Amino acid sequence: MPKVKTHSGAKKRFGKTATGRFTRGHSAHSHLLTKKTRKRKNRLDSIDYVDKTREKEMRRLLPYK
Repeated sequence: MPKVKTHSGAKKRFGKTATGRFTRGHSAHSHLLTKKTRKRKNRLDSIDYVDKTREKEMRRLLPYK
């Protein structure tokens, strides 16, 4: 059986934890930061988890992570 290709865009945007969950970043933290509060920017800078309903899709996009 041939190797499965990893999705190039997904490998740049998502990571995987030791427990097997996928991590993601937040959007809206790249520009126009002067109008956003410090609290909001700190929250956007943190890492979040991909929703459980998307786990199957993520495993298909990133088969070797």
